[in-house]
Amino acid sequence: MISVYQLKSRFQNLLRPQVTRLHQRGVTANQVTLAACGASLLVALVVALLSAHLWIFLLIPLWMFVRMALNAMDGMLAREFGQQSKLGAYLNELTDVIADSALYLPFALLPGVAPGLVVLVVLLAIISEYAGVLGVMIGASRRYDGPMGKSDRALCFGIFGAGLATGILPLGWLNDLLVVVAVLLLLTIVNRVRHGLSEQREKSAA
Repeated sequence: MISVYQLKSRFQNLLRPQVTRLHQRGVTANQVTLAACGASLLVALVVALLSAHLWIFLLIPLWMFVRMALNAMDGMLAREFGQQSKLGAYLNELTDVIADSALYLPFALLPGVAPGLVVLVVLLAIISEYAGVLGVMIGASRRYDGPMGKSDRALCFGIFGAGLATGILPLGWLNDLLVVVAVLLLLTIVNRVRHGLSEQREKSAA
């Protein structure tokens, strides 16, 4: 299945001039990573505090786009300017999970939305990223298989936020959509485990 993650290289090419300027100004990959996480927590807090006003959920897609750019930029700074580090690897994985969870949870405060479904999606998202990281532990690569990877989730919740804020998406549909996301996350976990094991077997046979 096609994942938004597969479009990442094209997006990075657009960002490369800005990444070069950041490097010239002494900005590090870890600083960008931490700034993106801190801003995500702030946006999540604002949305949660004002969740009674549906228009505030428009902040979710707006920030998701900016955060996607920042996430791409920190990786490019690390790879292309010799800033890769073990600390950076930890920060990259941990801050993504923290930021994603914070940005999804305010949807549980909406009237008529089952909080348990939102929490389930958050938990499955965390497990899916853990399944991806475990590929490295067994001798495979870090798995980014879809159909509901990190970028795909950002797209979905961005659409949810924009739809709710503009009134295009009826609030009553959100529970059903969350069920779909949960099912796709389960499939993502299965795909990451299956493909990780397959990759490891191919490396062992080579």
